[in-house]
Amino acid sequence: MTGPARPPPQVVILMATLNGGRWLDDQLGSIAAQQGCDWALCIGDDGSTDDTCARVTRFAARHPGRDIRLHRGGGRGAAANFLALLARPDLPLGPDTHVALADQDDIWLPRKLARATARLAAAGPGPAIYGAQSLHVDAQGRITGRSRPPQGEVTLARALVQNPVRGHALVLNPAAVRLARRAGAPGVAFHDWWLALLVLACGGRAVIDRAVVLHYRQHRGNLLGGAGGIRAGLRRAGLLGRGEWRRWLATNRDALAALPAAGVALDPGAQALLGALADAPASGPARVAAFARAGLRRDRRVENAVLRLCLLAGLA
Repeated sequence: MTGPARPPPQVVILMATLNGGRWLDDQLGSIAAQQGCDWALCIGDDGSTDDTCARVTRFAARHPGRDIRLHRGGGRGAAANFLALLARPDLPLGPDTHVALADQDDIWLPRKLARATARLAAAGPGPAIYGAQSLHVDAQGRITGRSRPPQGEVTLARALVQNPVRGHALVLNPAAVRLARRAGAPGVAFHDWWLALLVLACGGRAVIDRAVVLHYRQHRGNLLGGAGGIRAGLRRAGLLGRGEWRRWLATNRDALAALPAAGVALDPGAQALLGALADAPASGPARVAAFARAGLRRDRRVENAVLRLCLLAGLA
C-alpha cells in the first residue's frame, strides 16, 4: 500500500518589471507552462509607462486559480525592487516555500522550477542558492551564445569578486528565504550577487546546475547583459576606470559586515575573511597580496590579471 502523494514543491516567483511589455507575454507564458511545481507570482513594477501592467492584469485574469500580485512603485531600480519584493510582509510564503527570481524578458524551459527545487532538496535543509545555465538569444529569439558555469567550488572568497549566480536562474530554498528576509534590503547594486554572498557568508552553499534552464534575452534594454566581445569589454573597462567595481565590492563587503548588528550571524570563516580584507591596504602590491592570501580570484586567467591590476591601482 502506497502512502499519500507528496504535494508539489511550492515556489513564489518574484519579477521586477519596467517597460517590458514587448517581451512580457513570452515570459509569463513560460511561467504558466511550468511543470512539477505549484507557483505564485509577485511582480514589482518600477514605474512602467508602456502596457506592462495591463499585460500582467490580463495574465492574472486568465489564471484565476493562481495567486498573482502586482505592486506598483517607481524609480527604485532593479536590485532595490527585487529585494523589496523579497522583504514584503505579505509575501505568500509557507514554511517550505522556495523563492525564484524572474527577469521580465526571458523564456523559461518547462521544468526549470521543478529541476531547481529537486537540486535544492538534495542539498539538505541548510540555506542554499541555486543557479543554472542559459542560452543567450537576441531580440528576435535567435541563439547567440550560452552562459558558462563557475569553474570549481563556489566559495565566499571567490564570490566576493565574481557573481556566481545570475538572477534570471536564481532560486532560494526555504532556509535561504528566511535568511534573506531577516537580512532585509541593503543598498547593494546587484540583488543576485548579494543573495549569493549572503547565503555563503552565513554558512550556506551554492548549488550550480550545468544544465540550460532558460533562454536569456539580450537587447539594448538589458540592465547589464552577459554578452562577451569587444563592446562588452569596453563597457566593463569603463566601469573599472570610473571606480564602479571598487564601489560595488566595498558595498557588498560593508553589507555583509553589518549583518551581525541586524541579528544575522556570519560564519566564523566569513568573519575572518571580511576582517582580513578590511585591514588590507587601499592599493599597491600589499593589497594584491592580501587578496591572494584570502583566496579571492576570478575564473579566467585574463580576468585575474585584470583583477590584480585593479587592486594594484586601487580600482578594486
